[in-house]
Amino acid sequence: MKKFFVAALSPLLLLIGLPALAQTWVIDQEQSRVIFHYAYTGDPYQGEFRNVDAVFNIDPMNPGSCEFTVTIPIGDLWLDSPEAIDYLLDVELFDVDQFPTATFVAEECRLTSMDSFTSNGNLTIRSVTRPMSFPFTLSVENNDGVIGFRLNSRVTIRRLEYGVGQGYWASTAEIPNDIDIEVDVFAVRQ
Repeated sequence: MKKFFVAALSPLLLLIGLPALAQTWVIDQEQSRVIFHYAYTGDPYQGEFRNVDAVFNIDPMNPGSCEFTVTIPIGDLWLDSPEAIDYLLDVELFDVDQFPTATFVAEECRLTSMDSFTSNGNLTIRSVTRPMSFPFTLSVENNDGVIGFRLNSRVTIRRLEYGVGQGYWASTAEIPNDIDIEVDVFAVRQ
């Protein structure tokens, strides 16, 4: 598997001149988006988690040793409805006063195809931590002369497993349990 990964990544390594040792990459917040998709009474909506902080430690020669740390400041979420934001930040949903951030920490990755990977880690929301597999694609990009990598993913989170839905909102009659998260991250070397 390691030989397959090196063979697949070798042209990219030559292209950008990366040394064959671990590199630390940080999210470029201006060129990255974390969007959440949900339904309310059957109608589709979306919002965005803004000001996400992420650090990636990746060794091109040993992809299994990758590490991700992603921190999402829940209070910085954006929707086009101030009323909906108030509901989401309230005690029965995210309870942002008590739980201001969500985190994803991964300590291993595996190559699943030429540009696809899966990281295994833990997602924490409202102090509830659960294991999570995070599939993603990875490509090298040159954005305005800055070499970095583009990470794309789409995952589904079951909100009630993390306590996002207390009291009235524990019902899935108006907001389903499944929330889709779409990740489009550009990261640059630190």
